[in-house]
Amino acid sequence: MTHTGLNPLLAERDDTLPDFAAVRPEHVTPAIDELLAGAEAALRAAVQPDVPADYDTLARVLDVPVERLRRGWGHVCHLQSVADTPALRAAQAENLPRVTEFFTRLASERQLYEKYKALAASPAAAALPPARRKVLADALRDFVLGGAELQGAARERFAAVQERLAELSKRFGDNVLDAVDAYALFVDEARLAGVPADVVRAAREAAAAEGREGCKLTLQMPCYLPVMQYAEDRALRAGLYGAFARRASELGDPRFDNSAVMREIVELRQEEAALLGHASYAHLSLVPKMARSPEEVLAFVRDLARRARPFAERELAELQEFARSELGIADLQPWDRTFAAERLKQQRYAFGSEEVRPYLTLPRVLQGLFELIGRLFGVTIDEQPAPVWHDSVRFFRVKRAADGRDVAGFYLDLYARAGKQGGAWMDNARQRWRRPGGALQLPLANLVCNFAAPVGGRPALLTHDDLITLFHEFGHGLHHMLTQVDEVAAAGIAGVEWDACELPSQFMENFCWEWPVLQSLSAHAETGEALPRELFERMHAARNFHNGQAMLRHCEFGLFDMRLHLEPGQAGRETALAFEIADQISPMPAAPFLRYPHSFTHLFDGGYAAGYYSYAWAEVLSADAYSAFEEAGVFDAATGERFRRHVLESGGSRPAMESFVAFRGREPRLDALLRHQGLVPEPAGEAA
Repeated sequence: MTHTGLNPLLAERDDTLPDFAAVRPEHVTPAIDELLAGAEAALRAAVQPDVPADYDTLARVLDVPVERLRRGWGHVCHLQSVADTPALRAAQAENLPRVTEFFTRLASERQLYEKYKALAASPAAAALPPARRKVLADALRDFVLGGAELQGAARERFAAVQERLAELSKRFGDNVLDAVDAYALFVDEARLAGVPADVVRAAREAAAAEGREGCKLTLQMPCYLPVMQYAEDRALRAGLYGAFARRASELGDPRFDNSAVMREIVELRQEEAALLGHASYAHLSLVPKMARSPEEVLAFVRDLARRARPFAERELAELQEFARSELGIADLQPWDRTFAAERLKQQRYAFGSEEVRPYLTLPRVLQGLFELIGRLFGVTIDEQPAPVWHDSVRFFRVKRAADGRDVAGFYLDLYARAGKQGGAWMDNARQRWRRPGGALQLPLANLVCNFAAPVGGRPALLTHDDLITLFHEFGHGLHHMLTQVDEVAAAGIAGVEWDACELPSQFMENFCWEWPVLQSLSAHAETGEALPRELFERMHAARNFHNGQAMLRHCEFGLFDMRLHLEPGQAGRETALAFEIADQISPMPAAPFLRYPHSFTHLFDGGYAAGYYSYAWAEVLSADAYSAFEEAGVFDAATGERFRRHVLESGGSRPAMESFVAFRGREPRLDALLRHQGLVPEPAGEAA
């Protein structure tokens, strides 16, 4: 905890936890004042002639105060994403231009760039350990990408573009959050026929909390998705789908319209690329990635779409026929698809998604997940008290099983609520770093999801999709926390090519389909019984249900992203481009009012611009990596140890392909992904 009167954003030390519970909006500006002043002084000192072009010296003089600023500002941005208030948002917005300006200037500081070039050219560079050589090479690349070689008006314009992009990205995300939080639909409980009882109860309690009768429906996923899956009231589904499809667009509340924001972001990104001498922002974005060119990405995504299209067309035809003959829906519409698909899945496999939920109680899931991680990677996970930003957030320590030594810590924030951005993510609260002077700074992670909170005194229940999401984010967390790299710029996910970052996360998803794993992490909310094998078999049979359509959707988003950032003249026609690609890719027409680009936070507020393809790209890596466990055994400790050592521990200390080959013994192959997704044509004569 902090001392009385001390700013909690400044009180954190390298061996203490952030005092998230104590942070108030009024702490932000004074803290950033002090942290920026320290970083500014360090930058001035680092470029002086008396500071040699030496790795350790530069780290001691510059990296220590800059890392402190980066960490403190990261805490502010994290809190605004999980515990937003008008005052906190205003404090972040007030300081964003200053922080952006400093990091833009740091990335383009010509004198500092010259010192790094001198270091790289010195005899000492050849003697650096491999991780440091990788950090040095990345730093030189990033100086160029940061505008260090620009001069005069181009340099000034580049800095202005960076500041404006930071402002616009924040506004985009805020608009999406506000559009979701502002929407509410109050309905009579009778209109929720078919919706799971605990979802109805939560909606009823939400209405009562506001002194209203009936049930309150929102666009938060724990409410929206079950209604779309199960509500028998077709008009209700259509209304809720329409609100979701129009959010943050010109067809919704004008206060949250992202149209102009989106257009300006695309324009500025293309200008940024031109200033740096690249043909498009797509070309610029791929410089630090595994993929070598936009053309390679487009060919990859289009090949996946070609393979998935026949499966998707067959799935849609079956769904339309089922809706017509069994549900009386002659004209299947977008708001019917999730509902009809759930009914078809129940009929075909005698399995419904809700059947699994009572068995996936959060306490047992976490226990089973932690046991699996311990078994594979040789660590233990224990809960400990810590100051947190919401009373539902929990903190855990990760220790080496062999000797009990601390490895890392993480915060777990699992439930949806107002003031919290939707989706799920991992971000780093602190990097592993062997600090100048020798002290080892251990990593901290924030693991965030948006599951349905407990209702009626029962533990929280997860869907199987929720389980996959949880495992996915833990994969990112393990990548961040289990690293053994001591360089702050290459530890964990730092320095890893963006299109390889999803390898550990998607790898972990595969365990959610293994019977021994599900057996170990399931316990019925009322009886305590594990998931029955018979139910697992039905669920597993439905695993690849509509995977063709899901893959096409990923391809659609990937093509939209790449073409938006590759082709000139796309700024301002984001909606038109989205429909153009949908017409080429999807076998079913999109709703004319669909405005998904306006809430596509991955692209406009999440770092995935000209990089959304990386989900499919990394899935090739992850499926092939997981096939090693299929070959050796799901719980094979030796395979787990190799994956930990070659992939998780190595972080960004070497190219991702080298890490993959070190683990797998060869380069990745596409066949494991296609097999896992069920996108392999059946041999002639074996069709059902």
